[in-house]
Amino acid sequence: MQTAIGVRFKKVGPIEYYKPVFTSIKTGDWVLAETSRGLECGQVVLGPGEIASDALQLRSIRRRATPNDLQRLADNKRREKEAFEICKKKIADHKLPMKLINVEFTFDVNKIIFSFTAEGRVDFRELVRDLAYVFRTRIELRQVGVRDETKLMGGIGNCGRPLCCANFLGDFVAVSIRMAKDQNLSLNPTKISGCCGRLMCCLQYEDDNYQNGCNICCAKETTIDNLNAEEDSAALEKLEQLERAEANMESIDSEKPVEARKPLETRVNTRQNENRRRPRDNRNVNRNRNRPSGVNRPPRPAPIESSAEPAKKPPQKNKPRPKKSAYQRDKNFHSRRPNIDDA
Repeated sequence: MQTAIGVRFKKVGPIEYYKPVFTSIKTGDWVLAETSRGLECGQVVLGPGEIASDALQLRSIRRRATPNDLQRLADNKRREKEAFEICKKKIADHKLPMKLINVEFTFDVNKIIFSFTAEGRVDFRELVRDLAYVFRTRIELRQVGVRDETKLMGGIGNCGRPLCCANFLGDFVAVSIRMAKDQNLSLNPTKISGCCGRLMCCLQYEDDNYQNGCNICCAKETTIDNLNAEEDSAALEKLEQLERAEANMESIDSEKPVEARKPLETRVNTRQNENRRRPRDNRNVNRNRNRPSGVNRPPRPAPIESSAEPAKKPPQKNKPRPKKSAYQRDKNFHSRRPNIDDA
């Protein structure tokens, strides 16, 4: 166990832990500490407390922030706006396909960080040279994604409130479509996506409750012991109504005369006779004609003998005569002419 304090160097940034050099330090104090980017001025957001990680090597706070340090921090914020306009003009001069998002100064102005977005890789070497010539310090251009862009720019979410990432979320948490399915939400991308076009960060707020408690509650509600007595009585009444309806249908069928109901064999034979009167399908003939010689044709099922007489075809009235070809008409004409030689 180690005693540490939590310091935040940005408004909505990650919390970094340091060793409390001063015993009287408390939440809300401004301190100067060394970070990976250099000397930074941050605010204490977590008071002295115990952390479980013993292997973590904590840095020490350099000193408390004085009024002059706070004034210098305010001047850096003002200079960031000026640097933003200068960098934006240089980007237009070089005609680079990039969009400038934010500018950050370190406390000692040892480095200036320019954050931008672009669709692909951008060759900004000439831009870095121009910026270094203007500001006379180290220049870092950092390409960020759509989620970081939304966090830096801010905005209003679908709920009508400021974005969580720009308001209080320090780090991004992995969000998956499984969380929306577990919460029985609509899988329409326009309803579960934020301003950045990715899944909303608020989907993971209640995900633990749905995974742990909601499944147990749903399982208890489906047991037989927890069924409502009123629902059971309604189900029994519905079953009784169905039984009464079936009994009424059986009584109606029993009242019908026996002659009106044909036996099963007669109905089957009549259906077969109807199938015999259907026109022949030429496709089966062509299919059998193309069948190879070595393949045996499956035997036809034997017809079922029926006592009922087959129905006769009605005589056709005004039957059309078959048309003769020109060759047949010519042949008949020559056969009717008298032979001159015989005369």
